[in-house]
Amino acid sequence: MINSEVRMKELSLLLLMCAAVSNTLAIYPEKDNKEEAQLVQDYLNKYYVVEPDPNQLGWKINAESTAEKLKKMQQFFGLKVTGKPDTETLEIMKKPRCGVPDVGLYGFTLPGWKKTKLTYRIVNHTPDMSKEDVDKAIQKAFKVWSTVTPLIFIRIHEGIADIMIAFGTKAHGHCPRYFDGPLGVLAHAFPPGNGFGGDVHFDEDEDWTTGSAGFNLFLVAAHEFGHALGLSHSNDQRALMFPNYAYISPSEFPLSSDDISGIQSIYGSSPNAPDKRPTTPTSPKTCGPQMSFDAITTLRREVIFLKGRHLWRVYPDNSAVERELISTFWPTLPRGIEAVYENTKDQILFFKGNKFWVISSYQVLLGYPKNINTLGFPKGVRKIDAAVCNKNTGKTDFFTGDKYWRFDENSQSMEKGYPRQTVDDFPGISQKVDAVFQQRGLFYFFHGSKQWEFDPTAKKVIREIKSNSWFNC
Repeated sequence: MINSEVRMKELSLLLLMCAAVSNTLAIYPEKDNKEEAQLVQDYLNKYYVVEPDPNQLGWKINAESTAEKLKKMQQFFGLKVTGKPDTETLEIMKKPRCGVPDVGLYGFTLPGWKKTKLTYRIVNHTPDMSKEDVDKAIQKAFKVWSTVTPLIFIRIHEGIADIMIAFGTKAHGHCPRYFDGPLGVLAHAFPPGNGFGGDVHFDEDEDWTTGSAGFNLFLVAAHEFGHALGLSHSNDQRALMFPNYAYISPSEFPLSSDDISGIQSIYGSSPNAPDKRPTTPTSPKTCGPQMSFDAITTLRREVIFLKGRHLWRVYPDNSAVERELISTFWPTLPRGIEAVYENTKDQILFFKGNKFWVISSYQVLLGYPKNINTLGFPKGVRKIDAAVCNKNTGKTDFFTGDKYWRFDENSQSMEKGYPRQTVDDFPGISQKVDAVFQQRGLFYFFHGSKQWEFDPTAKKVIREIKSNSWFNC
């Protein structure tokens, strides 16, 4: 099995090259095809082994065809079921995730523990965080499950506990599973039982944190403890038991109804609060009359609308609209992105406050976030309201307040004579710009629940429409 970090970097490079030369012949098609095939085979052998082997805890590779496994994977993630490794399938395959398979021994809810008082022991701590922070994250992760069940978790400091918790790298101890370096597999757990049963291991090669940078230990631990209690993966992306990592602020963390019904089917509800359940996170009312957006950008053929922690993927050539969590695609980004745009290199730049991130092939580039002053903004500029790159000219306009700056993507420098008043160069756009993007030569400016279609050639507003008109409302 090839190293996950190398594999992901090669795939990212492959996808970027394909986007840049979509109308030309690939330079090394045979090599690229081999790398892609290896990625697909590794992923399917890890997570889509259908026939469980009780002696190996479900990790026996069977003779099912690659196409059949691909179909099961695509069906699980709600993708178009083709049995072929299309772009969307490959993008899912390279996301950081739990190392527990999606099918096999974990493909159903297990009987669980035969007792309600369970012990746990933290065998070692990660140097990424203080011991106190690790202990708190673990304790809080157990509380997620004890809140909605009769389960009680008791920490011990020596001996064998029901749930042994440890950090390790690559091949660690006598564990039958090994880690793959940074990214890829973040952690794995074993279902209730003897031996490794209930144990949880975290990959020490990851950057463990208490916040949104790196990987939040509390969120990953809460997920893994679900496995240690007998839960399988959920195909509901709002569920804690969804296999791919997605950041959400721990202070706002709720279990989904899917998580709660799953764990209570094994252990029952909490005797202390039988009717009290954490609320499922609500999403904005897409077709509500007051719907507005924080930021909007194109992403190749798609248009991406961002609001809070949600995003919508719109395909202009058809009526499909998909809603996702932002953290599903970009787990290390903060909440509340204020501006975003796609540049001429197929990179996406995200802005919040005075910082920005550059993402290429869904990976944050090293060295980011950076201060927006590095783009040439004066120190007095503390945030960007909206941004759009004109693909015809290679110039990007940054809007803040009632002014805008123009940035040359080729020379990577601000043009002289800016900022200028937005309304002077974009007649009819007199409101603060919340978001803006370019589509088929036209610009779409958003403010609150309204948007203006602007023709840059005629320099006039063509029409005023609702912000959510792209959603078939």
